Amino acid sequence: MTLMSWLILLFLLIWFVGAVRRIRLWRSGQPDPVSLLAGLIAMPRRYLVDLHHVVARDRRMSHTHVATAGGFVAAMVVIILVHLFGLHSKWLSGLLLVTTAVMFTGAVFVWRRRQHPPSRLSKGAWMRLPRNLMLFSATFFLITLADSSLLPAGTFSVAIVTILTLALIPALGEMLFGMTWGGPMKHAFAGALHLAFHRRSERFGGGRSTGLKPLDLQQPQLGVAKPTDFTWNQLLGFDACVQCGRCEQMCPAFAAGQPLNPKKFIQDMVIGMAGGNDHSYAGNHHPGRSSGQASGGPTSIMTEGLLTADTIWSCTTCRACVEECPMMIEHVDAIVDLRRFLTLETGQTPNKGAETLENLIATDNPGGHDPSRRTHWAADLNLPLMAEVKQAEVLFWVSDGAFDLRSQRILRAFVTLLRSAGIDFAVLGDEEIDCGDVARRLGDEATFQLLARQNIRTLNQYRFNRIVTTDPHAFHCLKNEYRDFIGGHYEVLHHTTFLEQLVSQGKLTLKPATAGNMTYHDPCYLGRYNGEYDAPRSLLNQLGIPLKEMERSGFRSRCCGGGGGAPITDIPGQRRIPDMRMDDARAVSAETVIVACQQCTAMLEGVVEPRPAVKDIAELLVEHLRVE
Repeated sequence: MTLMSWLILLFLLIWFVGAVRRIRLWRSGQPDPVSLLAGLIAMPRRYLVDLHHVVARDRRMSHTHVATAGGFVAAMVVIILVHLFGLHSKWLSGLLLVTTAVMFTGAVFVWRRRQHPPSRLSKGAWMRLPRNLMLFSATFFLITLADSSLLPAGTFSVAIVTILTLALIPALGEMLFGMTWGGPMKHAFAGALHLAFHRRSERFGGGRSTGLKPLDLQQPQLGVAKPTDFTWNQLLGFDACVQCGRCEQMCPAFAAGQPLNPKKFIQDMVIGMAGGNDHSYAGNHHPGRSSGQASGGPTSIMTEGLLTADTIWSCTTCRACVEECPMMIEHVDAIVDLRRFLTLETGQTPNKGAETLENLIATDNPGGHDPSRRTHWAADLNLPLMAEVKQAEVLFWVSDGAFDLRSQRILRAFVTLLRSAGIDFAVLGDEEIDCGDVARRLGDEATFQLLARQNIRTLNQYRFNRIVTTDPHAFHCLKNEYRDFIGGHYEVLHHTTFLEQLVSQGKLTLKPATAGNMTYHDPCYLGRYNGEYDAPRSLLNQLGIPLKEMERSGFRSRCCGGGGGAPITDIPGQRRIPDMRMDDARAVSAETVIVACQQCTAMLEGVVEPRPAVKDIAELLVEHLRVE
């Protein structure tokens, strides 16, 4: 065997030992049954199609990644065939020259990107990666040239080839040793397996999976306190982080200066899993938190040295981080798992959290309102009650906006539209209770399951074709999270989707709008959670409104700050999230912000005036309803 062959064999053995060690770390987590064979078979497509769809949002970096990663994988296969198995041929030499040249081209772009990196990118060890990528590809290119017959004999002396071979040591160390023992390339090994054994396999192939996983309330410990309390494939997912900082860039809490950086949070989880401290972390920290202080271990309580409870409670659960992550890591799942422990095991739900949860248990609504007042908003509307009619085409889920004066205007507008369209509908009235969204996001899985099962029992007494609601949070719970319980499968529509159908069918006729500049704010639980971006815009288009899109819109919409119980836990920052969202609206000179969520309405109208007006899409449609 040649020196090259021995080097490659040595580093492959080191890679293998590191892989076994890393897998043992992941397997220290809790069981989560997956099909290993099916996952491995599905992994190439998930990598090349599903993952690439996310990476391709930045086309330049997408092409760079294809060249660099694709070139490396192809080159490594050929290198093993040639230098370990001795399969020498002009065809393989030519292929190795092409793959290493492609990899080198990609590595040059990585190097250029790293010359003036944005603040979201981690520095430190990541700054040496482009150099070693170029060294690996360039050296193998030259050695392949020396071994081929493409150049005159004697072009490369034995000494030069030996020097080139030895020069590969740092590059091989980065690419193979670092892939399993720790380094910038760790994401490549962990990331491939993360895609194969992802705990939300429904996300692949164009699917969507956003409902929180139910918690077995019979477990001896509820929620996650230590890294080993996570499932094994969650630990694997944390290791897949490439530290690109896209989640950091999109996070509303981070932008507001609250003590949460989703990238640092994932690295905190890695530190906890492997043990150690964050001294080598070279990215932005949680705002307001000093660096080099976090430390932990696999069986250490994470809120006792690794991260603070305020970091966990700062999250709005908007899923901007998850939507943006090129490695498809599930940040929100991990945060809610940690909240479950704090709430259910220690009772540490901050500020008004404990009061809200007590209200839900005592009065079936988070505000502690008298349950018998749930239909007072509609005293003059003579709404049909399900208890009386027993069946209807549509069950209108009113939600807890029934207790809020501002939300009641939205509810009344929607009732007007239903009646104008001649829809056979009914409400549950006092039989309706909170859907459980707030309880679940605050970590109180027990209360959520209690509310969900009671609602399911109530709903299953009656006959209806679909549920329609103006509340995206209730929409998400009823549609995606109730299905985990027996009898909880329903067709659920958000009111924007239902109204768009009514307009398309000619059941509602609208007059053209003559208002000034308008923009539309995408609610997180309607957009990122459920993929509904088109129906609201279609309705506005039917009104002839020239919509001015904010810079952060669609799947990149900025959260209003109202989700995940954030207004209840109320973790302070440098700015308020709704203030930032209103600044986005001002930047496009909007006079009115159209919304499709009662929570968003409350948060955005809480911004100090002068500011654009805030109006639900149902209110806007009533104003332009053509009455025959």
